[in-house]
Amino acid sequence: MINKLRRRLATLPLTVLLWQVLAPITVANPPRTPDETVECELLVVGGGLAGSAAAYEGLLAGKTVCLTEITDWLGGQISSQGTSALDERPTQRLQLIFPRGYLELRKRLEEHYGELNPGDCWVSDSCFLPADGDKLLMEMLQDAAKKGNGTLKWFPATVIKELDIQKNPNGGTGKQIMSAIAIQHRPAENAPPLNTYPLSQTIEEAYKYENSARFDKKILRFVPKPHDRKEPADWYVIEATETGEIIGLADIPYRLGVDPRSYLEPSSSSINGDAYCTQGFTYTFAMETTKEPQTHEMPDFYPQYSPYYSYELPRLADFDLVYTYRRIWSPEEGEAKTFGGINFTQPSPGDISMQNWTWGNDYRPGTSKDNFIYTRQQLQQQGQLKPGGWMGGLRTDTLRKGEENAIGYFYWLVMGTTDSQLGEGVKKPNTNHRFMSGLESPMGTVHGLSKYPYIREARRIIGRESFAYEDGFMITEIDISRRNYQDDYYKKNLSPDTYRQLHATLSGLEGFAILSGKISPEQVTRRKRSTIYADSVGIGHYAIDFHPCMTEYPAEKPGNKEKEGERLGQGQAYPFQIPLRSIIPQKIDNLLITGKSIAVSHIAAAAYRVHSFEWSSGAAAGTVAAFAIDEQILPYQLVEEPLFRSQKLQELRKLLDTNNNPTTFPNTSIFNETWDEWK
Repeated sequence: MINKLRRRLATLPLTVLLWQVLAPITVANPPRTPDETVECELLVVGGGLAGSAAAYEGLLAGKTVCLTEITDWLGGQISSQGTSALDERPTQRLQLIFPRGYLELRKRLEEHYGELNPGDCWVSDSCFLPADGDKLLMEMLQDAAKKGNGTLKWFPATVIKELDIQKNPNGGTGKQIMSAIAIQHRPAENAPPLNTYPLSQTIEEAYKYENSARFDKKILRFVPKPHDRKEPADWYVIEATETGEIIGLADIPYRLGVDPRSYLEPSSSSINGDAYCTQGFTYTFAMETTKEPQTHEMPDFYPQYSPYYSYELPRLADFDLVYTYRRIWSPEEGEAKTFGGINFTQPSPGDISMQNWTWGNDYRPGTSKDNFIYTRQQLQQQGQLKPGGWMGGLRTDTLRKGEENAIGYFYWLVMGTTDSQLGEGVKKPNTNHRFMSGLESPMGTVHGLSKYPYIREARRIIGRESFAYEDGFMITEIDISRRNYQDDYYKKNLSPDTYRQLHATLSGLEGFAILSGKISPEQVTRRKRSTIYADSVGIGHYAIDFHPCMTEYPAEKPGNKEKEGERLGQGQAYPFQIPLRSIIPQKIDNLLITGKSIAVSHIAAAAYRVHSFEWSSGAAAGTVAAFAIDEQILPYQLVEEPLFRSQKLQELRKLLDTNNNPTTFPNTSIFNETWDEWK
């Protein structure tokens, strides 16, 4: 009966249902012969934390790893996106239940600074300078290559332009990526260096084959490394980009934005789904405390965005509190201060703060006019799914507005006197600060903004179909949330059948009695843990944390509000797992998905997006790819039902655990219902 309950996911949005039976193949066909052919066993696309983790494990397994990244820094969240403040939950941090590579990164940070928290921030146990995240990660990958006898081929400032996807020549149920065409850009002669211009001014050039006034282009063809074995897959491609680029380019089934309300996603803000409403993205920046007041010139565009900015809540309405929230460098300790029940030390001259604030530099579009990540329908209309048409799948004008919004937020912090949520008289000027810019600044850019925005939500795959998941595998809200679903809201907003299904799914063995009407949903005791997966290959723990899209266009419109109901699903979550099925896409046998693009719902994604999860999912993907090569097996074959009878799956999980990449939290069992103590 439980299997029957999980066989039916919510009705998919029209843009997801209309997948062609035979999707067009994107054939790699550049306008000239590639300048270089590069051989790989693992092609990892995206050098963020997930991609770095996949490369790390691949190198330790002795593989030849090609790693591409749109920026010139490794690390994503902790470097190029500027969010160098590790998001961790207290219990997991106290017990140090993290993957080995993530623990190594924390150790190297502590050794580099002589302490784990050189910024003395209060949001995390570790806030540090983004450039050091890049440096330490590169050292980790180089050391892993030496230790594992692997080979690292690093390609910064590189994007994937085309994929050659064909019927799997070695068997299997789907297709394979046979090769990939990439474009690497470098400054043209007499042009300014990389990171001079904000991303919105360069991203379209990055995806064009032709040289430009700013960039010279090198065309690369990535191919499998030759071997004399008969492999079901000659190599593996790992999608680790921040927005799910390879998912969009390969045109495989995915979801975007809000999922339809169902018994699996009962807190959804939309009955039918909303592909345009993804979580907000953020251009971070660094600002330094100075001894003397600074002169600040108002940007021309500031009046357009000023109606948006706010401290958000009365308990947060203090400049020093906001400043020290993600302070990434503090050479001397300031005086102790408490505001809103939060203890911190006041800023001192020389302190550097990274800003990442919901009603500040978050940019939160949510309509078809300004959505950040293009839907499949929009990609088709623009011709981005045609051979040679891919341009990254993002709306450039929304990137530009996100950049302006961030710069305007700095001006509001130092000079603003309005507050969109709390009214007049709350915000005071704070002029003893400067905006940090230049290639040697914390963000490593002439303009001072992060090299790439911090992304909270991406294209999310729909996993493969099975008996229990007829519409494709997906981790949903009720798999992880601690919410009390007997609240009146759910009784009023779910149909009686959906309400019964919800509680039957959460109740275990009492599900039969609920569905038959023998007992009411109010009579059962719901489980107090997340769903346990027989194919778990990683772990994570974080609250379901929303930065909701705005209702109207443009996002900064005066009086605009967050999409109604988006925050209903937020709240505490139980420690959760990363099932292997969540990283295996449909249609393509040698593609693995990691990071924010695994098979999770919109609400679950709000927890499955932080630093340690990204590393765990990347470590899993890298290990799975290496294991599949060594064992001459395709990843989807590891999870053919019944899972508990798969000997190779158990060998894979044992390998992960032996390598100190935990697949479960301590005492994980269907008989252990005491997870309330996990904070």
